[in-house]
Amino acid sequence: MPSPRHDTINRLFRDRPELAVEILRELMDVEVPAVAPVQLESNDFNDRPSKDFQPDTVITVGPRQAPVHGIIVEVQQDRTEAKRRQLPRYAAALWLLLRCPVTVLCVCPDPGAAAWYSEPISTGLPGYVFRAAVLSPGRVPVITDIEEAAAHPELAAMAVMVHGLRRPVAEAFVGALDLMKPEYAPQYYEYAYGMAAPAVRRILEEIMSSATWPVYSPFAREHYGRGKDEGRAEGRAEGEAQAVLRVLAARRIEVPEDARARIRECTDQRQLDVWLDRAAVATSITDLFDSH
Repeated sequence: MPSPRHDTINRLFRDRPELAVEILRELMDVEVPAVAPVQLESNDFNDRPSKDFQPDTVITVGPRQAPVHGIIVEVQQDRTEAKRRQLPRYAAALWLLLRCPVTVLCVCPDPGAAAWYSEPISTGLPGYVFRAAVLSPGRVPVITDIEEAAAHPELAAMAVMVHGLRRPVAEAFVGALDLMKPEYAPQYYEYAYGMAAPAVRRILEEIMSSATWPVYSPFAREHYGRGKDEGRAEGRAEGEAQAVLRVLAARRIEVPEDARARIRECTDQRQLDVWLDRAAVATSITDLFDSH
């Protein structure tokens, strides 16, 4: 079963498909045409009953009716021969479907897995030896500049995943959140936190708990404001209310003015905590207030 990290990395590429193009062009020297748009596609390659023929993420470059390049993104954390042999099948299936060049991008947070998937794969078909484009930890840039992290937030989140034990990387990412639009910053923090290993998460939590910027990790939500005098409780509630609104904005949920006022005027910390948890999974403002 896919891990939470696996799911978060896939969510990042599905929410920001242009990231795959940026990685291939800038970090791996793969020629991907500079054609818009870049969009997510269905990952169902089945033309007969099958339980294992769905790649993680499929992206096309160019008009949907006439794409010029296909990209398959696969997140691989372990060395699995069965999965490795699926990669050329995925590439062939998408090539047959699109009739344009196809690249398989393997995202491997583990160096051993990266080396494993970098090896050429013989298919048994004459002339068809497959090689994936593998994003290994060494190919992810070490981003320690706040402005650079803000300019490339997706790569900065991946830098935290891979290099987050280097505290300047985590500090640059957290600092960059202040330079982002308020509605986007919580989402990028969720990406970085979800992709990070436990030790890196603790570094993020430590940095965030000492900052004034509203924070969203489980640790920070629990400890934010701890040690401050009780006279600042009202300010904390105001910050929590703002956090609820920011998460809703990041998830593009419409918030009517009466609902916005209800959230802002709430001073019940427990209620705000409930709303913040619901905001992370809500699909409409009704889900936020529904007690069932």
